Amino acid sequence: MSRNLDSPVQTQMAVAVFKTPLTGGNKMEGNQHKHHQQQQKLQRQSSGRRVFVQTETGCVLGMELDRSDNVHTVKRRLQIALNFPTEESSLTYGDMVLTNDLSAVRNDSPLLLKRNFMHRSSSTPCLSPTGRDLQQKDRSGPIEILGQSECFSVVKQMVKDIVKAMKLGVDPLPVHSGLGGAYYFRNKKGDSVAIVKPTDEEPFAPNNPKGFVGKALGQPGLKSSVRVGETGFREVAAYLLDYNRFANVPPTALVKITHSVFNVNDGVKGNKAMREKKLVSSKIASFQKFVAHDFDASDHGTSSFPVASVHRIGILDVRIFNTDRHGGNLLVKKVGTFGEVELIPIDHGLCLPETLEDPYFEWIHWPQASIPFSDEEIEYIQKLDPVKDCEMLKRELPMIREACLRVLVLCTVFLKEAASYGLCLAEIGEMMTREFRAEEEEPSELEVVCIEAKRSVTERDVFSPRSDVIGEAEFQFDLDCDELESVYGSKLQLTDDNFTKNPFSNGRSSLGKLEESIKEEEEEDEDEVEDITENAVPMITLKDSFFSSTVLSKLSTSMKNTHLSDTGRKNNTKPLTRGKSENTSSGHKSANEQLQASASFVKVADMKEDEWVLFLERFQELLGPAFAKRKTATLSKRQRLGTSCQF
Repeated sequence: MSRNLDSPVQTQMAVAVFKTPLTGGNKMEGNQHKHHQQQQKLQRQSSGRRVFVQTETGCVLGMELDRSDNVHTVKRRLQIALNFPTEESSLTYGDMVLTNDLSAVRNDSPLLLKRNFMHRSSSTPCLSPTGRDLQQKDRSGPIEILGQSECFSVVKQMVKDIVKAMKLGVDPLPVHSGLGGAYYFRNKKGDSVAIVKPTDEEPFAPNNPKGFVGKALGQPGLKSSVRVGETGFREVAAYLLDYNRFANVPPTALVKITHSVFNVNDGVKGNKAMREKKLVSSKIASFQKFVAHDFDASDHGTSSFPVASVHRIGILDVRIFNTDRHGGNLLVKKVGTFGEVELIPIDHGLCLPETLEDPYFEWIHWPQASIPFSDEEIEYIQKLDPVKDCEMLKRELPMIREACLRVLVLCTVFLKEAASYGLCLAEIGEMMTREFRAEEEEPSELEVVCIEAKRSVTERDVFSPRSDVIGEAEFQFDLDCDELESVYGSKLQLTDDNFTKNPFSNGRSSLGKLEESIKEEEEEDEDEVEDITENAVPMITLKDSFFSSTVLSKLSTSMKNTHLSDTGRKNNTKPLTRGKSENTSSGHKSANEQLQASASFVKVADMKEDEWVLFLERFQELLGPAFAKRKTATLSKRQRLGTSCQF
């Protein structure tokens, strides 16, 4: 039987006023609340799923779904409970725009209600419920974990301790540092237990408490490849991917959490009128265990850092393509009496971007990063399985975008092959990092390989006898760095041979079979290089299993000399500039003037599944010459530290 949609009893309020405070309460009320929670749990197990709908201005509504519910009923409940306009809006679930059917939505999943572009206005605040909605008590509990993974057992115990403290009147403390909103939640002794970061208080999000506002949830954020409101699940992903606490990431979960300490702006100007009223608000937030420490890596010399700790954190950073590994998010804790320290990596909200960009690895020039991997580290790397990683993340974080998963796969394959080839952590990081020449950003060595692998897939699609396209003219692909997207004319017809090779094999890398020494041309005809660079890289016939080092060297030289502002455009469009973005949905400049645009030289999300498989195969084949070139450059241009150095 369908529920009465007009009944506020079926909904939770995002901004609610409790009839009784979170502190105190008699024993009978506590027993009734516990009984109600047990009934809710049994109801969820028997009748359906619980989801958390978030508006792009930050309001959150938890609701139960049954088989009869659809997108219309979800919007209707949201409108009734929050007095929030839902006309001309879309309900999204990760990459998926839900039309009407909700069967794909998993239990404990967050959904985002986005207003269509023409009707979007960040100046519309999240309105408080009125009438009898204001009298309804949010009886779901102050903290709910989104997900049922066994990895969250530590988090569950922390939640219990924090809820007890909240009932005793121990309030959380705001964190004054950083650009986003964050709060220390404490136990009954007053000790910090967890750090909570609401997704709608991120930099440039609607309810940011520090004035960095101007964008709605789901729009490009601090990094153009990471959307506003989506750093929280990335924090959780980093923890879930850190198998056996290899890199020492603190336990992290995504939660729906309710408290009056959170910030709710009155519109986009950042006024705190609603905050001053001490209204209780519900948020979706990352919830991470607080780790007591002595200082961070920016306040301490790096020579005392254990080689193993630096390697393990670096391995994680490479896998997840961390774009923000600086000294401030590497906590240092003293252990023992002889100066030993332990490193704790935190703040992974800017990992797993939707496209390759410029990562930042603080450890890249530390001497520890130049020491070869140990046998234990090599074994750990070779056991990594990106396919299983993606399956796990889809199961635990169903809202994660496919583009993020492809970046994870690409970087894990790159790490596995590089380690098998004998590259150290510093060399791997350098291959992933872009360079700036004449104030222009150039593609990294990793991106150069990706560009050619993607081009190869396109050429195979066009010229293969199995292609559906007949009589196509020869293409030349303009290296327009802000619009570098291959055009696919047909769907590849694959045979079983295409899937014989497992690109994620945990055995010895096929790159080990490559020739140990590859001669590199030291002198190249400058006129020929200029011809290649001027407008486009010429077509290369794919006759061999991998490119010679000469071809890759020319490609690399061509790409390194191709600047973002001069890519041989034939039209009147403006060159890509770093800095301001001309268009903004809110009209506020804060979210655009402070961002530096990072170019996207190559995208992996626009490939079809069969093209993606072929891309990975070609990508692996091209890595051998790229690794050889990196080794040669390392030996000739950089004085390596010996492994006998003591740290």
